[in-house]
Amino acid sequence: MKRLLGYGLEFIKRADMVLFALCLTCSIFGLVVISSATASYNTNRYVLVQGFSLIIGIGLFVLLTIIDIDIIADQWLILFAFEIGLLLILAVFGTGMEESGNKAWLRFLGIGIQPTEIVKVIFVVLLSKHATFLKNYRNISAPLSVIQLAAHFGILFLMIVVISEDLGSALIFLAIFLVILFAAGVKLYWFLLGLAAVAALTPLAWNYVLSDYQKDRILGPYLPDIIDPTNTGINFQPYQSKIALASGQLTGTGLYQGTQSQSSSLPQKHTDFIFAVIGEELGMIGCIVVIALLVAIMVRCVYIGLKSRNTMNMLICFGMAGFLFFQTFENIGMCIGIAPVIGLTLPFFSYGGSSLFATFAAMGIVSGIRFRPSPERFHSRT
Repeated sequence: MKRLLGYGLEFIKRADMVLFALCLTCSIFGLVVISSATASYNTNRYVLVQGFSLIIGIGLFVLLTIIDIDIIADQWLILFAFEIGLLLILAVFGTGMEESGNKAWLRFLGIGIQPTEIVKVIFVVLLSKHATFLKNYRNISAPLSVIQLAAHFGILFLMIVVISEDLGSALIFLAIFLVILFAAGVKLYWFLLGLAAVAALTPLAWNYVLSDYQKDRILGPYLPDIIDPTNTGINFQPYQSKIALASGQLTGTGLYQGTQSQSSSLPQKHTDFIFAVIGEELGMIGCIVVIALLVAIMVRCVYIGLKSRNTMNMLICFGMAGFLFFQTFENIGMCIGIAPVIGLTLPFFSYGGSSLFATFAAMGIVSGIRFRPSPERFHSRT
């Protein structure tokens, strides 16, 4: 018992308990809001699933804090095969959800798992290791190096788009890719060349790849009077979200008291549009608290990355902060009507077991970087 207590005290001393406390605060806050958002469904299933996922997430946080991420990353070939395997399983067994329109889920006994949530955490680790190797032993801005990194990203990106038809998740991978390459020191001209390539290919994609529905989704927030002047079509969700946010004013209507949140007027109120529920029932103050908590987590990740003693660990921390930033910005953007609705959850707050425990796993990896000093073999390389 004394030995176990000693291990516990050592863990608390060395792990990043500030990061853990922030994540736990967000998750409990999210559980309360999910409870309110789903009150009209007359079932506690969503709260129970989210609570169970939180327990799993805490376990993963502890486990991945203790396990050396350098040892895990050394098994890069196995991890890469695991990523590909998970996405290939979607091609055979992938199912969609009625509101999402994609095939991004695996369902067993009524329980849904979204493999891309797991894959994105692994992707951060593997791309960070890949970029670190090229930075330390090659010229990371050489054409061959950039092609390798682009291929690493491109394989997963295309698989997600083609197999799961989940463009929202694929864009998270793009955000991770750009953040890690920038942090790794890839020359700016490569980003400019990439931007030019995207600009050149956009007309082709617009005319020959995207459906009319996808085009309307993209243009909806910016040309509402043309795309959906009655707000009953493509803009229905963000329109109802903005009504909910506006009605909350400064302090909100109170939990379980929102007009939009406690009715069927607000679609996906416990998942994609949980921020609208927060805005209506807890007001602008609640929204500011949520944003402040998420920003604090991102800042903590960056801080740990800057304090780490090797390049790979720094890139991992930046990559984790990058996907949190993109998901937060896009989700809130959807809710306030300035970004297309692409089905991304608000980290820690939205209902979604896969998202919750995968994000806790990601933060556990970050905590683990603070948990232990860097191996001596890295000191001469950074």
